[in-house]
Amino acid sequence: MASGPAWPAVPGRSRARWNDLAVTASEVRRASADQPAGPADEAPFLLACRRQLVPHTPVWFMRQAGRSLPEYRKARGEGSILSAIAQPELAAELTLQPVRRYGVDAAILFSDIVVPVHAVGFGVDVLAGTGPVVASPFRTRDDLRRLRPLEPAVDTPYVLEAVRLLTRELGGLPLIGFAGAPFTVASYLVEGGPSRTFAKVKALMRADPSTWTELLERLGGMTVAFLRAQVEAGASALQLFDSWAGWLSPAEYERYVLPATRAVVAELADLDVPTILFGVGTGELLPLMATTGVDVVGVDWRVPLDAARRRVGPDCAVQGNLDPAVCLAPWAAVADEARDVLALAGTEEGHIFNLGHGVLPDTDPGILAALVELVHAEGRAGVRQ
Repeated sequence: MASGPAWPAVPGRSRARWNDLAVTASEVRRASADQPAGPADEAPFLLACRRQLVPHTPVWFMRQAGRSLPEYRKARGEGSILSAIAQPELAAELTLQPVRRYGVDAAILFSDIVVPVHAVGFGVDVLAGTGPVVASPFRTRDDLRRLRPLEPAVDTPYVLEAVRLLTRELGGLPLIGFAGAPFTVASYLVEGGPSRTFAKVKALMRADPSTWTELLERLGGMTVAFLRAQVEAGASALQLFDSWAGWLSPAEYERYVLPATRAVVAELADLDVPTILFGVGTGELLPLMATTGVDVVGVDWRVPLDAARRRVGPDCAVQGNLDPAVCLAPWAAVADEARDVLALAGTEEGHIFNLGHGVLPDTDPGILAALVELVHAEGRAGVRQ
């Protein structure tokens, strides 16, 4: 039984170590038992989302379930990610793996932002190494007919079943449901796949603003239906991924995107669960993102966290923001930069530690396990004294 490298001990915590062993389902219950007892509302992650005092700085990682985990690669195999998502037991298992490995303060559902548009038959697939691709991209107003309303219980029952399975397994550990924000999903539909310029999207905004507005309204309606169904099935927080909003200027974002995002958040308000909005390269958009009504604004690694706090203002918590690439460095460097993030987060309530984007596939799981221990031991934002 070979084990991976041991990492330097974090003061006050046990030494982090990882190995390539399967972990039984009962172990996630033991991991969950390490969280504070009582209602899920007392979980550190949910307290931080609401800018309340916490026993320790909560931490989770975007793409924490992924190729960096050997058990993920073994369970997933070589099939399509959409095929894996359509298997509730497998999706639940992949969601639980990083909880077992790292002791994070929240699980995030194993899913993808294009699941709703795939489910209604728009012709979207996810190719390994490429991302979402569209067989017949959105080009004219006639394409709106291809976007019927989403009926989650009919179109995505497998997602809801995975949420129910996870809610039972996780106990008091929060489960984050998620969806793509209207702009980012629209970007894939219009561009036909990932883009470096978003030229087609920006052209459509200006050439046919009424079609653009209706496209975002339809996608927004699908997003609301999808997220509401996840909460009704047991999710205790929601993240809206507007991954590509950072390609827009503040003026473009305010005119062409912000109204649709605000509408989505408003339609979720009665659920009384924390909402998080995240985008890459959105430093100049943070003040506008804070006006959407979300509880938490995710921050990528390009903006110092103290500056991000000033930009979003006192009514939003912040989430972030260690550069994912730093986690490929030796532990001493990772620890130094994580401490910098914690220092910039300050001592005020409302900080969830995360990466500034998703975990990279080559990341050593041992680094992330040690990172969780360091954050729990040394974070001070809103921590009860």
